[in-house]
Amino acid sequence: MIKAKYQSVLDLGEKLNIQNGDVKEENGQLHLTGVAGTPYEKNLLWDEIKRVGGENANDIMADIKVADNSIYARHTVASGESLSKIAKHYFKDPMKYTAIFETNRNILNNPDMIHPGQELVIPNL
Repeated sequence: MIKAKYQSVLDLGEKLNIQNGDVKEENGQLHLTGVAGTPYEKNLLWDEIKRVGGENANDIMADIKVADNSIYARHTVASGESLSKIAKHYFKDPMKYTAIFETNRNILNNPDMIHPGQELVIPNL
């Protein structure tokens, strides 16, 4: 029953390709473990856990580690996106586009010129 309640969390973990994932139900509690690729992915999982179970859920225990803490996320540019739109998505502040630009100077020459398919590193701020 508890596993069904948190099915959306399990589905998200699968979609994010969480490594070494394990799910056990013990004494009315769901125990989750795994390794997310980036802090952003870990945050997505925790946001979904809180959405389903509330801020202080006592029916789930999650131990999610992060494989790469050197960056916040990786982002593949989609058609119609700009650095400010991407910054707003990750940081809730479009003006942080400069941090994304500076981090990706190896592939970007101009903050106004990004192309669909480019893989950008989103820095830790």
